[in-house]
Amino acid sequence: MTTSRPQVQKLATLAGHRDCVYTLTGTAGEELVYSAGADGLVVSWRADAPEQDGELVARVENSVYALRHLPARNLLVLGHNFQGVQVIDLATRTLLHATALPPVAIFDLLYSEARQRLYVALADGTLAVLRASDFRLETLLRLSEKSLRCLSLHEERGELAVGGSDWRVRILDADTLAVRHTIEGATNSVFTAAYSPDGRYLLTAGRDAHLRIWDVAAGYQEHRSIVAHLFTINHLIFSPDARLLATCSMDKSIKLWDAETWQLLRVVDRARHAGHGTSVNKLFWPGSRNRLVSCSDDRTLAVWQVEEGRS
Repeated sequence: MTTSRPQVQKLATLAGHRDCVYTLTGTAGEELVYSAGADGLVVSWRADAPEQDGELVARVENSVYALRHLPARNLLVLGHNFQGVQVIDLATRTLLHATALPPVAIFDLLYSEARQRLYVALADGTLAVLRASDFRLETLLRLSEKSLRCLSLHEERGELAVGGSDWRVRILDADTLAVRHTIEGATNSVFTAAYSPDGRYLLTAGRDAHLRIWDVAAGYQEHRSIVAHLFTINHLIFSPDARLLATCSMDKSIKLWDAETWQLLRVVDRARHAGHGTSVNKLFWPGSRNRLVSCSDDRTLAVWQVEEGRS
């Protein structure tokens, strides 16, 4: 069934960061959203009460590109650039663990509850694997001479997708870390990757502004390629109900797509929706109210109400 064209309304601009906001995290079904960026501030916000000010969770020395919320343990994991992985106890707002890694930028974090592992994508081309029980380093695996930029996990197949600045996506065995496939189709750095909710496809995008859809069962053959934005695509994410795909870009726009047909449904930008004034870096769908949160180089977050409507 084709998704009807959604209506989008901006509910709020969330201000408080002092520099570019690079990353968002949270847990689908929960209203708390966490943000971080170039100012080293980690802040929590309520998507269901965007009129409230954000609350400071942590302050670190360097910029933060990656956050991961672990709701079952009430922890927030942050990639503190050049300092490694730090784990915040959200109940007490205290540092619970700090794991030193190679002194480079950390571009993505991915947690597997089933495997009790935290996977970390590093700027020197290394994949770090940390043990979930105490966040101690288990493995460092050098995969590339260029940065590793994004991670996505197919739990059922036990496959970890790792996209990088060498224009490749490597599909690893999530347990042994052996490379099962190498996807070579992008014409520039791969910044974002996500498996579709039904597990049939892997979607990737990045600096070449193409949205690429790979057929998992067919050995990751290219299913479709779409010129999706004018400039770099920074992030892609599926809505909790799996009906919409959202992408965001350095071209300052957010786009909403039908997650089954890949049809473009709505462009959210400054001219039409009072959108962001500079690069949109990350997206997150929080709770059950059809809300989408975005963050930008313009130092703000925005909360959007997304409702299915008629074209």
